[in-house]
Amino acid sequence: MKLTILSGRSGSGKTTALQALEDHGYYCVDNLPLGLLPTLTEQLDTEEHAPERVAVGVDARNLPRQLLAFKSIIKALKNQQVETEVIFLDADPGTLLERFSATRRRHPLSDDDRTLADAIEYEARLLADIRMLADLVIDTSSLDVHTLRNLIRQRVARRDVNLSLLIESFGYKNGLPRDADLVFDVRALPNPHWHSELRPLTGRDERIAEFLRGHPESDLMLEDIFNFLNRWLPTYAANDRSYVTVAVGCTGGRHRSVYITEQLAHRLRNQGVPLHVRHRELDG
Repeated sequence: MKLTILSGRSGSGKTTALQALEDHGYYCVDNLPLGLLPTLTEQLDTEEHAPERVAVGVDARNLPRQLLAFKSIIKALKNQQVETEVIFLDADPGTLLERFSATRRRHPLSDDDRTLADAIEYEARLLADIRMLADLVIDTSSLDVHTLRNLIRQRVARRDVNLSLLIESFGYKNGLPRDADLVFDVRALPNPHWHSELRPLTGRDERIAEFLRGHPESDLMLEDIFNFLNRWLPTYAANDRSYVTVAVGCTGGRHRSVYITEQLAHRLRNQGVPLHVRHRELDG
């Protein structure tokens, strides 16, 4: 049995993610008290047709004492020989505030004495241990429902390799990706933005590629990042890392980072590395 524990702050998309896993054949349980996880896996193992993949939603509605015991609960599951992974969904506080305001839903931890903003911050503290132990953190701040569903399907539900790799371009002006494991800064490369005829294009366009290939430092930067990843990704996989997110950033996230990301993906795929590509500022 493979157990996926899906957690995260309220409003980050846990329900959407759990539904996506259910659509791919997972046996799903939402809001299970953490202390019952070992009991659940024991019971499922005794079933004649036990599910091969189980997903359990865990959030801050659990008792604080159980949340603090998360590490020992994971240890108990591993002692049962249960293959376990932890996926944590998060979003920046401003986005969570907007989502709750738009839907007019009540935050599960808010009350007459705790404002929505205070509840969001309190929840982050309660879930800090789970986030720290997560195999994969997904920042949903810029994701709509459909994009999140696809991301969960690609990186979790359909994962049949030891290492799930995502290469993501982004713009520094919109902040660092909160879920990145490795970050490469390509702002040192010549910027097509300053050429009016190139500004409306993106790093997916051939004219941008021609512009950057015309500067030797672009090839040098690409070669160095590729060599680093080609050298070290197998080591990550060998050390039981299930997920790695590589972020490549430039100022706006539309030209240089997109080009480098596309070229890295092309080279790594030619090496037989399965991966996913996302352009944060283009894909939304």
